[in-house]
Amino acid sequence: MLDESQAASPPPVVPEERRRLILAMLAERGSVTVGTVEQAFGISSMTARRDLAILAQEGRLRRTHGGAVLPELASHEDSFRSRLDQETEQKRRLGRAIAASAEPSETIFVDSSTTSYYAVEHLLELGVSATLLTNSLPVMSLVASAESSNLKLVGLGGLFRELTQSFIGAETVQAIEGFYADRVVFSVKGISAEGFLTDPTALEAEVKRAMIAQSGESVLLLDDSKLGARGQNAITKVTDVSTVLASDAPASALDPLRATGVNVQVVGAS
Repeated sequence: MLDESQAASPPPVVPEERRRLILAMLAERGSVTVGTVEQAFGISSMTARRDLAILAQEGRLRRTHGGAVLPELASHEDSFRSRLDQETEQKRRLGRAIAASAEPSETIFVDSSTTSYYAVEHLLELGVSATLLTNSLPVMSLVASAESSNLKLVGLGGLFRELTQSFIGAETVQAIEGFYADRVVFSVKGISAEGFLTDPTALEAEVKRAMIAQSGESVLLLDDSKLGARGQNAITKVTDVSTVLASDAPASALDPLRATGVNVQVVGAS
C-alpha cells in the first residue's frame, strides 16, 4: 500500500516529453529552478539538471545558478497586450485586406498574433461567414462577445501561456492536426537573412508550423517592424508560404522576399 507522499507523486513522463513540458513552463514563467523541475515531474536533482543541460546545449534555454531562464532573444518578447497597441494602423490595413479576400464559408486557422486579431475584427465587421480555428484566447473572446456574428469558432486548447494569451504545446498541435483549413492567417517575429520565418518561442513556432502544414494556403501578415527583426526559433522557410501580405513596406525591403519567388502583395495606406 502506497503512503500519502507516494500517492501524491506525479506520474512518470518519458524524457523527451518531460523536456517539452519544461520548455512550456519556462515559456510561461520566464525562469525555472532545479527544485521546481524536480517537484513538477517527481525526478531527482541529477535528472532535472541533466534535462536543463540538454536543453541548454540545444539553445532552448540559458542555464543559471540553480535553474534556467529564457534565451536572450526570447526574453525580449512582448506581451500580447503591449503588441496590440504597436503598428496599429498597419495591422488594421492588413486585417481589412484579409477580410475583403475571404471566401464564403471558408475555414481559417488564426494564430495568436495581434495582426491576426485585427483581421478577425474586420471579419466580424463585414459579417463574413467562415469557420475560425484558433489558439488565441483574445480571438476567442472577441468572437464570443460579438453582438452578432457569422463566424463559427473552434478553440484549440492546450497549455495556456499568459504572456501571449495563447494555447501551446503537444495538445494544441494535436488539436490542429485534427483539422484541415482552406488557409491560415498568421504573423511572425521576423524573417532571418536566410529566409526563415522566426518566433521568439519554440512552442509558439511549433503551433504556427502545424497550422501551415494543415492549410491549403498560408498568408503571412507583415508590418514593417518584422523586416528588421528576428526571433530565435525557426518556423519554416518563407518559400513554404503561399502569400506574403505586407503593409507600407518600401520596395527595397521587399526585394529579397520577391527574389525567393514567393508571392508578395503590398497593402498601402490608400
